[in-house]
Amino acid sequence: MQTKNEPKGALRATLLASREALQEHPTRASIDHALAARLREVIDSFEVSYVGVYWPVAGEFDARGAVAQWLAADASRTAALPVVVQPHAPMAFHAWHAQSPMKTGRYCIPVPEDETVVVPELLLIPCVGFDDARFRLGYGGGYYDRTLAAWPVERKPVTIGIAFEAGKCDALPREAHDMPLDAIVTEAATY
Repeated sequence: MQTKNEPKGALRATLLASREALQEHPTRASIDHALAARLREVIDSFEVSYVGVYWPVAGEFDARGAVAQWLAADASRTAALPVVVQPHAPMAFHAWHAQSPMKTGRYCIPVPEDETVVVPELLLIPCVGFDDARFRLGYGGGYYDRTLAAWPVERKPVTIGIAFEAGKCDALPREAHDMPLDAIVTEAATY
């Protein structure tokens, strides 16, 4: 367990190495299966029509399958992927489904070719690490922080962090702009 006193960069590097090692672990498939089942339950517990998901990178859990199942259950539902429109600015969300034609976006992360803007009511956010207070450690670029800070208060989405239990920390270092997520889902628990 890491503590609040460890610098964010060192903590991030440790947690990313741990997550990378998990990719080769013999139980990774069962971990992913458990996380997907828990995630579907959490998404279904909210009455929303618009969900923001992310394209997985660097060993992140792939939440797209759970979201595709959610989409398939009701044709009126819409999902979206985040798009970095410009560096150091809030992200936009463009409509996505499992068969969406994709193109390469910033940081070589795929984004939908169709640029239909969607405003998610529930936002799935990847976590490098997290703590019991539901604070999240990301990659350090601040994109989700800036995006949520710019969101109109009356339309703030439900924020659900997605992480592996191995990324749980005693307490994360926090800055003034950091806000806890509404929930964090792992293969073992919902916080």
